[in-house]
Amino acid sequence: MHAQHDVEQEIKTLRLSVFLYIFVFALKVGAYFVTGVMALLAEGLHTLSDIFVSGFLLIALRWSRKAPDQVHMFGYGRTQYVAAIVAATLFISFTSFELYRESIPRLFKHDGEPPTNVAVALGVLVFSMLLALVPLVSLLRQKTRGAAARAQLMELVNDQLGLLAALVGTLFVQRGVAIADPLASIVVATIIGVNGALLFKENLSALVGRSPGSNVLEKMKAIAASVEGVLRVHKLRAQLIGPGMVQGEMHVEVAHGIPIEKADLVAREVTRRVRDETECRDLLVHVDPLGHMPGGPERT
Repeated sequence: MHAQHDVEQEIKTLRLSVFLYIFVFALKVGAYFVTGVMALLAEGLHTLSDIFVSGFLLIALRWSRKAPDQVHMFGYGRTQYVAAIVAATLFISFTSFELYRESIPRLFKHDGEPPTNVAVALGVLVFSMLLALVPLVSLLRQKTRGAAARAQLMELVNDQLGLLAALVGTLFVQRGVAIADPLASIVVATIIGVNGALLFKENLSALVGRSPGSNVLEKMKAIAASVEGVLRVHKLRAQLIGPGMVQGEMHVEVAHGIPIEKADLVAREVTRRVRDETECRDLLVHVDPLGHMPGGPERT
């Protein structure tokens, strides 16, 4: 129930982000045409990618809640990792690359029209920073966040950093330092590119079956070992099948000669307790007689 509440909150925050992004995009682009400040165009392109990315993350988050079926027997939780990877790709290819392409030539070309109404640009940037704080604070207050929400959180942090760079650059433009405008755009592009690469790396690892971590594995092992009748736990392995969802397998050793019905009850109790007390949603328990070591290397 708590996990369901977290997902609902994430959906609300992502939906709010999309609406705010659409409004802010129109605001930034309109201000760019009025002022000619390139940092506003950079931020406008940044926000345009946000609209597509957040919309895709929202769809993926809804899709990931689908129950397991005959096609995807472990559920659709990994959809969020796919969405985050697509988001990272958009950060790098669409926004970051385009900003570099537009900004770098302007470092060496100063014969264009100087920006006008710079105060309008400053007002729009400050207002955008304040507006972006609404979904950012909402996500920061959540105790747990899925991959889609973490991707959105990273993008909201990117927004604040990018807006800060654009604001500083525009302040210098107001003082007559023309080169500050393309420099601010390059800083924004770099922030987007670096964070996009980090986001891609993190979610690619999860998508190909990353371990839930030593803390989760040790907890699963300790719970299984505490079940009456279990003498030893070994060959435990697990992987993430979605945010907060783990699929695992383990061997438990029991005394020689116990009836198969009792061994089955031990396996059922191990499965029940591990699922109740950890994020493991699917667990396969093998019951072996004491001292029996199946082939293959130890995992833990």
